[in-house]
Amino acid sequence: MQKTVAIYGKTTCPYTNAARQDFAKRGYEVQYRDVQKDPEAMGRFLELSAGERRVPLIVEGGKTSIGFGGT
Repeated sequence: MQKTVAIYGKTTCPYTNAARQDFAKRGYEVQYRDVQKDPEAMGRFLELSAGERRVPLIVEGGKTSIGFGGT
């Protein structure tokens, strides 16, 4: 069974792009949501982050984390 991760971020953010590449490389199905282009994603992002506007926001297995520093 393939693991899935949701990543909320901006295409201009190097940390968002690094997170997307890292999870994909590790075999995850990456569900990317661009918070700048998708108002619905922005709403969900703000809900998950309790209003904090730092990206990327990563949702993996029901656990939410903000930021990406690599593995």
